[in-house]
This record gives sequence, structure tokens and C-alpha cells, in this order.
Amino acid sequence: MEKSKFFDFFAIVATFCMHTIVVKGFDSSWHYAHATFYGGSDASGTMGGACGYGNLYTYGYGTNTAALSTQLFNDGASCGQCYQIICDYNSVPQWCYLGTSVTITATNFCPPNWNLPSDNGGWCNPPREHFDMAQPAFQQIADTHAGIVPVWYQRVSCWKRGNVRVTLNGFNYFNLFLVWNVGGPGSIAQFWVKGDSSGWVQASRNWGANYQVNGISLNGQALTFVVTNTDWQTLNFPQVIPYNWYFGQTYECYANFY
Repeated sequence: MEKSKFFDFFAIVATFCMHTIVVKGFDSSWHYAHATFYGGSDASGTMGGACGYGNLYTYGYGTNTAALSTQLFNDGASCGQCYQIICDYNSVPQWCYLGTSVTITATNFCPPNWNLPSDNGGWCNPPREHFDMAQPAFQQIADTHAGIVPVWYQRVSCWKRGNVRVTLNGFNYFNLFLVWNVGGPGSIAQFWVKGDSSGWVQASRNWGANYQVNGISLNGQALTFVVTNTDWQTLNFPQVIPYNWYFGQTYECYANFY
């Protein structure tokens, strides 16, 4: 059986080794967008979000995070992706900090505001590509007095501390798995689960980074996971969760690669 560990939410923060997956199948070219910020300088208001990560300190994402517009969020499929962002100094030198960049993780959704025009307040309206960043992240590239700045961004590999983690939620015949701390592209294409006395089931995304399995009980079974990231690398976690697991637990999973 592979090693696995259970951590309470606070123990997770004091975590382990850096990991990444260096293969990059995604488009890493530079693209033009805009950025605003939300929350305060103390990161108030940045917790939670549409990806389901909850407390971003507990889950290891901190304040280098952003909410993505509809165009980028992709109905939650972009949760966990990492982006390097640079303020467009040539356009607004009075606001941008020359020679700086920040790498953020997508942890939230910036909804459209159809009551405002896309060029005056409705910054996250489709088809705009927009990052609504946590204020501490925004402050690394631009003066907050700007309110909104043009930026250049590219997808980058995610460097995360520790290994892939799975939080088990739900009840009896409704199993909900929050998959997080994924390195490489950061986002997930497929998630499969198998109990030691049941067959393989492909989970469907419920919302954000939460994947569901309905209609079967996995209680009392050791669980095996297979995660395929959006670089189409497959990580195998054989029997990483013991039979006596219960809802609300979080496990760190040590992967084998297919």
C-alpha cells in the first residue's frame, strides 16, 4: 500500500516538499487582459470562492490568487491553474511597477455584471479576459489607486508545497471529493475512484474543484484514486485512503505516474 497521511486543516499548512510537473501541454504564450483587485491589504474578503478551496491559507494558496472572468474560468475547469501576470507599463506607466510580475492561482470566479458596460465597470463580462486579483497580489505589479490596469499574462506550471490532497465530503451515497494542491498545470481533466470492494467510477465535476460520485457507498472501503491533469498526465494513488476514513478528512496522496 502506498503511504498516505491524514492532516487536520491546520497541520496541512506546515507542509513538506516542493513539487511540480514540468511537462507543459498548455498554451504558455502571452495574452492581453485587464486586472482589478478585491479584498483588503490584509486579504480580507479573499477567502472561500467558486473553486471550493475555502480558507486559502489553510489550503496553501495564500493571497497570490485571483478570480477569473467567465472567459477564463471555463465553468470551473480552470480552478487551480497558475498564471504569471505583468502590468502593461507601456500603456499606463503611472500605475504599473516596471520589471515586476506575480504568479497567481485561480481560486475563484468573477461573475459578469450585466448592469454595467464591459468598458466601464462590467470588467468580467464576456468575452473579456479579466483577473480580479486579491489585493496583496495586485499590489506586487501596480498601484491600487489605478483601480484597473491592462496586463499581459501567460499560463505557467504550478509549484506547490507537498503533494496532491483530497478532502472527502458528502454522506453515504453522495461522495464529494475536493482535489487540490495539484502541481504541473494545476487543473484536472478526469478523476476516478475505486473502493477495494467496488469497481472504478469516473467522478463528475460538481462545482469548482469538487468531484462527485453518486449512487454507491464507499464507506468502509480503502480508496484508490486516479487523477488525470490537463497536461494529460495520469497520477495513480493506489489505496491511499484506509478503510476507516470518514467524511471531513483530508489526505495527502503520494502519486505513482502512469
